[in-house]
This record gives sequence, structure tokens and C-alpha cells, in this order.
Amino acid sequence: MSNPMRPLRAPRPSASPHPVTRPTRCTGPAARSALPATALAAALLLAGCSGTADTEPPGSTSAKVNPSPAATPSWAPVTGTPQVIPAVRDFRRADGRGWRPSKGARVVVPAGEKSNVADEAQRMANDLGLGLVYGDQTVRPGDIEVKLTGNNSDNNVPVQSADDEEYTLTADGTRLTLTAPTDAGIFYGTRTVKQAVHAAGGLPEGTIQDRPGRPQRGMSLDNARKPFTQNWIEARLREIADLKLNQFQLHFSDDQGFRIQSTTHPEIVSADHLTKAQIRQIVALARTLHISVVPELDSPGHLGAVLAHYPELQLRNAQGRVITGAIDISNPKAAPLIDSLLREFSELFTNPKGAPAYWHLGGDEYQALMSSDPAARYPQLARAARQKYGPNGTIEDLTTGWLNDRQKTVEAKGKNRVEAWNDGFFSSPQASADKNRMVDYWTGKEAGHPVPETFLREGRNVMNFNDEYLYYVLGEPNQFVYPTGQRIYESWTPLVIRGTRPVPVPASMTGPDRIPGARFAIWCDRAQAQTAAQVAAGIRLPLAALAQKTWDPRTPALSWTEFKALANRV
Repeated sequence: MSNPMRPLRAPRPSASPHPVTRPTRCTGPAARSALPATALAAALLLAGCSGTADTEPPGSTSAKVNPSPAATPSWAPVTGTPQVIPAVRDFRRADGRGWRPSKGARVVVPAGEKSNVADEAQRMANDLGLGLVYGDQTVRPGDIEVKLTGNNSDNNVPVQSADDEEYTLTADGTRLTLTAPTDAGIFYGTRTVKQAVHAAGGLPEGTIQDRPGRPQRGMSLDNARKPFTQNWIEARLREIADLKLNQFQLHFSDDQGFRIQSTTHPEIVSADHLTKAQIRQIVALARTLHISVVPELDSPGHLGAVLAHYPELQLRNAQGRVITGAIDISNPKAAPLIDSLLREFSELFTNPKGAPAYWHLGGDEYQALMSSDPAARYPQLARAARQKYGPNGTIEDLTTGWLNDRQKTVEAKGKNRVEAWNDGFFSSPQASADKNRMVDYWTGKEAGHPVPETFLREGRNVMNFNDEYLYYVLGEPNQFVYPTGQRIYESWTPLVIRGTRPVPVPASMTGPDRIPGARFAIWCDRAQAQTAAQVAAGIRLPLAALAQKTWDPRTPALSWTEFKALANRV
């Protein structure tokens, strides 16, 4: 992560015992504004919409809303390859006109209104202004049929692997068929259809078979130094979901603020914060969008907002000077305070039964370990280390034990995917980091830290947070510069974990099982350097580039200029 001290599913439809036919909707004003002019003109022509179409009363059965099923749509052929971000992995072209949204077209869900894909189908119908029907229906020309092919018994459960996110789309004879083994795959297929309509008016004739190259793809937000509103966060969730990104990390506590309501320690909460009700709404929206939320409560550093109310737990050096943000891990009252917060917020950030349950422990930039002689400067930590680990015990061992204990706390609350920053891992015969903790590798500028290949050779999994490409640090302190989508698109891959070169290990260590993916991180070191709107604008193209490079391992087919133009259309 970054520190200025361092040099350097819409809601499910209501249940109904019978198949429900919903009236076809013409493209409304909101949907029209999202379409480029050429696609919009074609869509309006095909749908036969007028400025008064949206005034049809709900449930209308007029011929205008429910045209004759015998009508066969006619349109200009959709040509070329599917125009989407990220690009589809495989497209087999066929002869035909392709598929476009048309007058009277519907989304058909044979499994019914109570099925796991009902909400995905509803979202696509809303996105495209189409009708929606459930049950045993004849698939008519112009329709989209949505079918689940696997045993996806639970609704909106985060996926376990990239295999769970694959989908197939076939445009054949004016009909479109979307199939996938899970509702997550169905969701990504709906994103492809939505983007293709926005970019090119529809999908060309043929079959798309698509799946991601890396199973974990996302964005991290520092909401502690700079508070962002619920609306802003939810807009970013929708944005990254359309790009098929599936993780959202929330860093909510730091020296500058503690940004979520607390019932166990209300005194630590900053005036500008999110309520627990708002967090539950954010988590619920993320789940409908097939996004896993990764909460981060950093320790033993970056605790300034908490320690302001517990000065007796602040770390002091040998001269008695307070070290900002660092907790004295030798103090027996330190662990109970942090554990109480970990338990409280583990219960707030809930996970469906059987789903990956993420938690980020932080662990970075503990100031006691950033001095030239930690034992001399912090004698109380050195004594505690020797008492716990014997005469050879070090402050690194004490810090490793601290994070191991905090991991046990969140695991007891059901968290089974635990992460920490790479500078919170140390090599020692006295104490080693829990083997199930993933390394989130960010720092390539500080000397003395193990390189990524060290962790991979140890058998650990490494998430890519390369600060050379993926760190958007407000105010650009400490030689940081705002990352560009072009640089990510042209120069970075998930294998470039530190610096600018791929990690030098055998290919057996670089697969998606060992380097599961990457997250793009927004850090608010100089909170006033940009407004929330400026941040949203600044991260748009980098997120699109990240989505492309984590979804498809091949060299992109489009030039950056072409990719940027496509991003502006979709």
C-alpha cells in the first residue's frame, strides 16, 4: 500500500406460481443516452419506438407493446468481431445477420422466475429495453434464451475458480442463446451483450466461448484517508462489474480516519463515515453483481484513528517519542482491542455459506521495522520477542506472531481467504507467516523486502498489486505518478509483479492457481488533490486495461487507440 512517510444482482423478481409474461419495453431515455448515435438510431428504428412509447401503461396488452409473434425482425447484418471489453477469448463466425435488439424481442428464461438466473435475465432485459418471460415459452425470432447448464444450487454465490465464470453466446437465425454453468457465467454473458449493443448495435452471427484467464480481478479503495459516499462506491461496483472484474477491496481504517460505524468502539469512528446499514447495502449490491468484497482493517501499523483514543497503546521509541499509527504489540491490551474490532467487522461483512470469505490483515509499514536498528530503538518489542521466541527472537518474529494471531481471530469468524501486504511477511526459523495467507505484493521501490519469486518458490500464492502500474496515489507523492490505461495495456501483465519485468520463475509457478490475478488500488495520501469525480474519471481507462489484461492472456488484438475508442463507446 502507500504511506506518505515512506521515501521513495438487481433485486430478484417476486415469486409467481405461473410463468409470467412481461410487456416489451421500448428503449427508454436512460438507455438511449448510453448508446452511441449510430447504434441508437438503429435500435430505435428496429424497435419502432417513438417519443411516446414510454407512456404505455404498465401491463398494456396493445399490439404496439406485444406485437404478433409471427413477425420476423429484419436488420442490417452485424459485421466484424464482438466489440467488448475485455475482448472475448474465442469467436467462431458463421453466416447470417447476427443479433440486434428489436421490436417485441424478449429475454426467455425456461427455468422460471424462481431460478438463479432470473435476476441476471431481469437486468439484461432492463439494460436493453426488452420484454421478459419465464417458463416453457417458444423462443421467437429476435429473442434471447438464457439457460443454466450446471448445478448452481445457490443464488449469487461468489465463484471458486475461473471455470465457474465461463459462458457461451450463440447468435443464430436472429435468435441469441446464452448458456453457462453458473449464474456468474450468465451474468458475464449479459455484460457482453450489453456492451456489444452499445458499441456496434448487436452481436455478429456465430458463437462466443469465453472465460477469464485469472480468477481474481478487481479494485481496491482507500476509503480511510478520503471518505467516498455510498453512491460513489456503488457506481464503481457497477462499472467494474460491466468490465467483468469480481473483487472490491475496502481499506476503511488508517491514521486519517476510521470510516465505518462501530458499536463496540463508537469513539474511534470519524465524523464522515458509512453506517453499518450502508455497508450491508454495498455488500448486497456487490453480491448481485458477482463481486466479492475484501475488507481491510490494517494492523499493527496504520492505526492512528483508533489509537488517538487509546494513547497508552501507541508505540514509543527508546526516547519516549510516539510513533504515529503504530500500536505497541508488546502491550497485553493491544491484541484484545484489535481482535474486538476484527470480530465486529467480520460479522458485518457477511459471506454466503460455502463461498470464499475474504479478509485483509494489512501488516505493512510497521514503523518499528523501518528503522536501521529496530531492537535498539524499540527495546520493549525486543524484550517481548525474546520472551516469546527465545534468545534469538526478533521484532520480525513478534510481528509475524501478531498477524498469525489476528488471522486466527478472523478465521474463527469464518474468513477462509486471508491476505496481507508483502512487507508484512518475514523469514525466520522462530516464526513464519501462516501458510494459508496470500501475499499481496505491492512494493517494488523499497529495498530489503523479498522479491515476488521468493514467495512463489516458498509455495505461497501472490496477488499482483504492482505499484509501478496499479497504484493510483492522490497527489503523486514519493515519486508516484498516476498510472495510465495505455501503460497497463501495452506493458503490464499479471506476471509483472514487481518493477517492469515478468517474475523470473518457471511457468509452473505463474499459473492462475499461484498468481490468481491483480487489483488496481486507489490510495488517498493527499486526499484533497482530486475530487471524487476526478478520481472516477482518472481510473476509468486503467480499470478497462486491467480488465483486458487479467481476462485474456494473449497480446491484445486492438491498438491502444482502438481500445480507447472502444472503451469510450461501451
